[in-house]
Amino acid sequence: MGGESDLNYRRQYEQKLVSAEEAVKDVRSGEQVQFNSYNGIPTTLDKALAARKDELKEVIIHTSVTIYPLHTISADPSGEHFILHSWHISGYDRKLAQTSLGVYYVPALYYEHPLIFERHRDMDWVMIQTAPMDENGNFNFGPSACHAKAIIDAGKKIVLEVNENMPVVYGGCNESVHIDEVDLVVEGENPALFTIPEKPPTEIDRRVAALIMEEIEDGACLQLGIGTMPNAVGEMIANSDLKDLGVHTEMLVDAIVKMSAAGRVTGANKAVDKGKIAFGFAIGSQFLYDFVDRNPDCITYSVDYMNTPHNIARNPKVVAINSAIEVDLFSQINSESVGTRQISGTGGQVDFLLGAYMSKGGKGIICMTSTYRGPQGQLISRIRPTLSPGTIVTVPRTIANYIATEYGIANVKGKSTWQRAEALVGIAHPDFRDDLIKEAEKMKLWRKTNKIAD
Repeated sequence: MGGESDLNYRRQYEQKLVSAEEAVKDVRSGEQVQFNSYNGIPTTLDKALAARKDELKEVIIHTSVTIYPLHTISADPSGEHFILHSWHISGYDRKLAQTSLGVYYVPALYYEHPLIFERHRDMDWVMIQTAPMDENGNFNFGPSACHAKAIIDAGKKIVLEVNENMPVVYGGCNESVHIDEVDLVVEGENPALFTIPEKPPTEIDRRVAALIMEEIEDGACLQLGIGTMPNAVGEMIANSDLKDLGVHTEMLVDAIVKMSAAGRVTGANKAVDKGKIAFGFAIGSQFLYDFVDRNPDCITYSVDYMNTPHNIARNPKVVAINSAIEVDLFSQINSESVGTRQISGTGGQVDFLLGAYMSKGGKGIICMTSTYRGPQGQLISRIRPTLSPGTIVTVPRTIANYIATEYGIANVKGKSTWQRAEALVGIAHPDFRDDLIKEAEKMKLWRKTNKIAD
């Protein structure tokens, strides 16, 4: 029976197999094309669509975390033929945003993406890079499952680009698409997956990480966000004596693999996906991709499972560790913009801060250096009286929990405005504390009894 099914799936595959040029020939001006994100972006299809530039006008390309230049966007300096909509700005997108092309950000909480596609986004075309079809007719999304199935369900025409280098990641749900759901298949150029060179943490990163380590106990369930500081925490955990840690994370990074290799991760204390490293997508080194490939210790889910706060909270002792750009004395957190300039996105930060706080014994931690250097080399405080005009509030003060710098950790939950100001001034760089106090006094956030830690 299995042999007959496999033969039927192979027959369907051959019937739907076309060249990249054939696959994109019916895309029309004004239509919306949804690519997958991360390593799921279909490079061969993107290149074929770019070749049709002069035939098309205002085709909207949707994606997020563009990890290398898109052929469609690069081929169109005028921005007349292709328009880029990003659901999370990457380093490449930031550079693009400074040109005449621009990039348009789609604000969203990550756990809501599938619902947004269901209710508000009918995509004319969905194009996704996958692993080759298996004997059961399934194409695995590899390390980029997070919202892949949701965009397929919202698409009118589904085109897959097969990459033989794509790892296969076992899933809890929505980790693959079946040949029955696919319109066209393209065998791509099989590029190697994009890798991120490991950036070593600074001494300040390590100081902040050391403070965060004090908040993690045996049996905690971890989420690590992107950045050198969360990675520094992961490396410290790998070299610690913590035990029976669990992982429930949106993004799987190399530091978690190191934690696992060191025996720190067993998942024994998890209430759901017990014993499994659960994640939405993975991006990092080839070592990471090799780790997740057909590894029964790993399990990937769609974002509406991984990031929904109430689902995160089902595990006890969730510790969510993410980074930020700046925080004001009201404890409003900006993690995505410099003034009006969008440089990343909301992503799953709010999702995991909510979920961690709902978790029994859980903590949501935002970490950052206390200062950074401006364009002229001047020292600038990341803790500000108020956020600059136009700055995006990623995390409202109602959701903020722990905020960490190299000078300490402030827990602002349950605190009034003046208590929050006091706690935040206490973890600011000493050179800026007097000025922050003066501004807090002007804003009626300061009492004579306020005290600042040395």
